Amino acid sequence: MTHDDLLHTVENLEIRILGETGTARLAMRPEFIRLLDHMRKTGAAVPGRFRRLEAALCEEAVEEMFDNMPV
Repeated sequence: MTHDDLLHTVENLEIRILGETGTARLAMRPEFIRLLDHMRKTGAAVPGRFRRLEAALCEEAVEEMFDNMPV
């Protein structure tokens, strides 16, 4: 996969993630993180908006874990 193909794939996934909420949004998180890791491993710069979305998804996942925790 070329850098342009990878960037296009990540951009498409970003659009899908931003259009979803809740569990549907979190379900796309592993693929998004995998693609960003691939970008990093190949030496490509990861745009700030992707890093911010990655951080937001991680926060949502942690929040989801605690929302389901019995008290």
